[in-house]
Amino acid sequence: MIILVIILALMVVILGYTTFNLLHKVERLEDELNKRQDIITSYQTYINSLGEIIHNVNDRIDTIDASGTFKSDDEVGFFFTRLKALSDMLKPYNIKL
Repeated sequence: MIILVIILALMVVILGYTTFNLLHKVERLEDELNKRQDIITSYQTYINSLGEIIHNVNDRIDTIDASGTFKSDDEVGFFFTRLKALSDMLKPYNIKL
């Protein structure tokens, strides 16, 4: 009977220690997850603002390009065609808001 009580007491101590240890590990992981969640949220905000900038630039270039006045001048036309090409390369990365 005494041996059974000793065995049960040892099991309670061992299980208590493992539970306490696992609790601390879970709390540490939750803290790391919260930090990463903050980073992810800031990245999402950055990507959304970048998508909005791309959308605004594309709209503005399309508005300017509608009249076609910049294509006639050599230097300005060259710059404008390069700018239009860059804008077209960024269009696939535009996020639909």
